[in-house]
Amino acid sequence: MPAAAAPIISSVQKLVLYETRARYFLVGSNHAETKYRVLKIDRTEPKDLVIIDDRHVYTQQEVRELLGRLDLGNRTKMGQKGSSGLFRAVSAFGVVGFVRFLEGYYIVLITKRRKMADIGGHAIYKIEDTNMIYIPNDSVRITHPDEARYLRIFQNVDLSSNFYFSYSYDLSHSLQYNLTVLRMPLEMLKSETTQPRQESFDIFEDEGLITQGGSGVFGISSEPYMKYVWNGELLDIIKNTVHRDWLLYIIHGFCGQSKLLIYGRPVYVTLIARRSSKFAGTRFLKRGANCEGDVANEVETEQILCDASVMSFTAGSYSSYVQVRGSVPLYWSQDISTMMPKPPITLDQADPFAHVAALHFDQMLQRFGSPIIILNLVKEREKRKHERILSEELVAAVTYLNQFLPPEHTIIYIPWDMAKYTKSKLCNVLDRLNVIAESVVKKTGFFVNRPDSYCSILRPDEKWNELGGCVIATGRLQMGVLRTNCVDCLDRTNTAQFMVGKCALAYQLYSLGLIDKPNLQFDTDAVRLFEELYEDHGDTLSLQYGGSQLVHRVKTYRKIAPWTQHSKDIMQTLSRYYSNAFSVICAANLKKLIVKKFHKYEEEIDIHNEFFRPYELSSFDDTFCLAMTSSARDFMPKTVGIDPSPFTVRKPDETGKSVLGNKSNREEAVLQRKTAASAPPPPSEEAVSSSSEDDSGTDREEEGSVSQRSTPVKMTDTGDSAKVTENVVQPMKEVYGINLSDGLSEEDLSIYSRFVQLGQRRHKQDKSSQQLCSRCPDGVIKLTPISTFSQDNIYEVQPPRVDRKSTEIFQAHIQASQGIMQPLGKEDTSMYREYIRNRYL
Repeated sequence: MPAAAAPIISSVQKLVLYETRARYFLVGSNHAETKYRVLKIDRTEPKDLVIIDDRHVYTQQEVRELLGRLDLGNRTKMGQKGSSGLFRAVSAFGVVGFVRFLEGYYIVLITKRRKMADIGGHAIYKIEDTNMIYIPNDSVRITHPDEARYLRIFQNVDLSSNFYFSYSYDLSHSLQYNLTVLRMPLEMLKSETTQPRQESFDIFEDEGLITQGGSGVFGISSEPYMKYVWNGELLDIIKNTVHRDWLLYIIHGFCGQSKLLIYGRPVYVTLIARRSSKFAGTRFLKRGANCEGDVANEVETEQILCDASVMSFTAGSYSSYVQVRGSVPLYWSQDISTMMPKPPITLDQADPFAHVAALHFDQMLQRFGSPIIILNLVKEREKRKHERILSEELVAAVTYLNQFLPPEHTIIYIPWDMAKYTKSKLCNVLDRLNVIAESVVKKTGFFVNRPDSYCSILRPDEKWNELGGCVIATGRLQMGVLRTNCVDCLDRTNTAQFMVGKCALAYQLYSLGLIDKPNLQFDTDAVRLFEELYEDHGDTLSLQYGGSQLVHRVKTYRKIAPWTQHSKDIMQTLSRYYSNAFSVICAANLKKLIVKKFHKYEEEIDIHNEFFRPYELSSFDDTFCLAMTSSARDFMPKTVGIDPSPFTVRKPDETGKSVLGNKSNREEAVLQRKTAASAPPPPSEEAVSSSSEDDSGTDREEEGSVSQRSTPVKMTDTGDSAKVTENVVQPMKEVYGINLSDGLSEEDLSIYSRFVQLGQRRHKQDKSSQQLCSRCPDGVIKLTPISTFSQDNIYEVQPPRVDRKSTEIFQAHIQASQGIMQPLGKEDTSMYREYIRNRYL
């Protein structure tokens, strides 16, 4: 079929399932609802799945006509208007897959989603809710008594718990893979193009990563890395039947994004964790590795840094760093039949030739290259052999494998007893981890899609010149990876990965020209933002594998955690022993690159239209649904005169907590936004202590209402404070019979004073709004109350008047965008001639 006759749509983002007695019709469209596809699913087969995809792209009018004909043809009597033959079953955002137990097939649909991150204009969503629909009709259904039991087992996998997907970005691969494959020379791609054209789409073609050649253009679409895909088996039955746009691959793990504001320049810090679907399971039930080299609790963590001021993979600046955690690649397990604090570790099978470890490291070498660096954090010295059993066996396996590898590609093994260093009062755990992190990042390097900044040539740094990896014309590539493990790969591993990520983040910021030296210090806004991301990342992975949140955090190893944290640690440790197992879905491992040829008129994903949505009327709730953490709003202090740089060290207080915008204050601000109460709740002891030790007594509200931000109350001197206290306390004494000045701190009183004054200002505004608006001059928006009740603050808005000249300028601007240019006047012509004379003559 000619390419021009079958244009493709970018992806299927909106779905509607229509139902008749004999069939299901799944109608999918792109987000703009300009192109549609239709799947026909047969309901008369009791156990087989029959799906027909005509691969035709419909317009909106064609789909309406098709649905109208189906409705009319499926009515009980021709021409009958009372009953409909086509019913709208459910609306959805994607197909998870199809599954069958003992009866017929089910279709699993994503019915609710939430945007979690944005990478170069490509949105990443989290599954919020799903719906399973039984396909065969009741008239042909063959019931089985055990069907309900298998259905419950399958539904134990909660798809609303940290499953992520993207319509246009491959989450199963790293950013380095997604971008460097697209930058391969065209000559290499032409030599590999041996198969006929297939219908597909290139998610980056709109950004200029194409080369015109003859009647078409070249684009690249890679198969997902199935090790990190969790619905591969569910889509396998339709993979070769339907168009590629219907296949939506999901990953399991964590996705978080925060904004680092550097003097007004937005930089997005994104953390993505991909859990392996091979040998997946919970703590104690899955240990070590299987016979194919897949280990338990294997997670690939990628930190992505991008300059958000330019949202394009070609013109923007992007950097990433990848590291891996996973169980020790040996045949070992722990017996939990008897409840013990530390179940004994058992080597289940002798492996003198390190077969399972060889398979595991072979997978890593194929995906990341060399060097493979192992950071083993298990205990080395114990009174009774427990964790040391794993260390001794792992050392023997690595030593055996290294004799078959070239010297430049050998596996680097770094053992370090982190628990021993933690108990020592003379050693600083994080300082030692920082030394290890520096050596690791220097060996592996990191990915950046732009050449080195000129500032690194003007002000060379010794650490930068020693950086490893691969330097190419378009930037740098990460070569090799760090593999960190302890026994559970939870607490110690997360802290070690944070320190390595912090070191890599400094190099990433330096490579993008955002800092002058590749070094970041603790107690800065940037590091605290990054630390919170990694703690959320660690808590999520710990809940998935161990059944509880992290026990030991970064603050624990810095020895600045409060005493109240110790009781929480004990409860988290106990809860891990009562975590339940969950079912897993395995997928086949498949990895290949497909190069395809596209017609130049085919519709691809338009980053501008997909992100800004100019074709629809949007609301603030939809536009700002991604409420990411911001360093300027949530971490930087509100004190006037401070250094706004996120790389400035802020001094912590005696308890070890920073006096600047802690997490409890942010959670309290979010709670205030969600409730309708105008008064803030009484601050906790922690919030009061941290806020009272700020540099001055200014307003510390982070995200209050509009009226609170627009009318702040400033305490300039003691006289003003006394007046406010007198005005507040006296009415309260008369009304409630209590004296607020007794037993209240200055901070509490100032908060209450601001609240009272805001209420008084609003009351005065309600009374005098009619008088003020009657005196408003022309050109100012007039607010006229539309209710006689004083507490109703809904106004009727009268837009300002616009003069004739402004209207003509605006109309000329609109016409210019449509290609209709206004004739130039004499003044414009003379100005242009003067410019040409001065510029070129």
